[in-house]
Amino acid sequence: MNDQQLDSLLEKVHAELQRVDHVDDEERKLLEELDRDIRDLLQRRDSETLPMVERMGKAIERFEVKYPAFTRMLSDISAILSNAGI
Repeated sequence: MNDQQLDSLLEKVHAELQRVDHVDDEERKLLEELDRDIRDLLQRRDSETLPMVERMGKAIERFEVKYPAFTRMLSDISAILSNAGI
C-alpha cells in the first residue's frame, strides 16, 4: 500500500470517528486521542507512533462489537503500520 492509499484509509477512519456515538468518558477520550494521532499522520507531523498503535489496539478491542466497520479500518491501518516496521 502506498502513501496515497494510506492517506485515503486514514481519511475514512477519521470520518468514521466523527460518527461514533454512545460512548462513555473513557471511550470518548480514547477516540479523541486516536483522532489526534490520525490527523498528525495525515499532516505528516513528526510524532511518535507507538502510543497511536497502542491506542488503536485498545479501540479495536473496545469497539469491535459495536462498530465493526470502524474497527476493521483500524485493523487495516494497524497492519499497514506494522508491515512498515512501525
